Amino acid sequence: MGSAKMGSAKKPDFACLFGDSIGRGVILDSVRGRYILLKNSFVNLLTKNSKIKVDNYAKFGCTIETGKKMVEKHRKDLPDYQFTVLEFGGNDCDFDWTAISEHPQGSYVPFTPLAKFKALYSEVIDCVFDSGSQPVMLSLPPLDAKRYFSWISRNRNAENILHWLGDVEHIYRWHEMYNLAVVELAAAKRIPLIDIRRAFLEARNYPSLFCEDGIHPNEAGHSLITDTIRSFVAEMLPAPAAFSV
Repeated sequence: MGSAKMGSAKKPDFACLFGDSIGRGVILDSVRGRYILLKNSFVNLLTKNSKIKVDNYAKFGCTIETGKKMVEKHRKDLPDYQFTVLEFGGNDCDFDWTAISEHPQGSYVPFTPLAKFKALYSEVIDCVFDSGSQPVMLSLPPLDAKRYFSWISRNRNAENILHWLGDVEHIYRWHEMYNLAVVELAAAKRIPLIDIRRAFLEARNYPSLFCEDGIHPNEAGHSLITDTIRSFVAEMLPAPAAFSV
């Protein structure tokens, strides 16, 4: 559709973000057993003590279908943003684990089948391009399959879920397919991709960067995301730029 123009647009300190709970800064409070907003989320860390302004439209549980509606809702505002950051896929590739737990012999599809995910994401990217804002994509952080399996098996039949999966690591491989779709879309559309996943995989003992549920980055994980974005922007934007904090 278009090509990256990281240094040419106006307002280099103004961006918006559409995504899911990771973008929103949600973490699992294991003590209280519920999800909360992290004060030091990567968005908050990026904007703290800097000239950066980010309007965060990310939403807990958001899939690309819901994200598309949100982008379209805010389409008239997008020209005001130099960058529109997109972060989707973690919820799209998930399944109805309760149904699988109760009927493991059934046939199930993810919340957003892969082909539909790619098609809708492509439409979102085109919408952002057409508005005059520069889309930027984030790859999916990896997950800890064993910890995530334990999490989704709580109060459910773990044996049935495992029977349907075949093996616990199938969760990771399935999640990886959606990340590959994100990478392929970024390449095909010729837009910037900030490779969050690679940063996690390069880290020693990367499971320590996740909450007990195995899928939401913890505070240390958000710090890594912040550092990754800062490094990417420092390479892509000419100095001095507001993003090079």
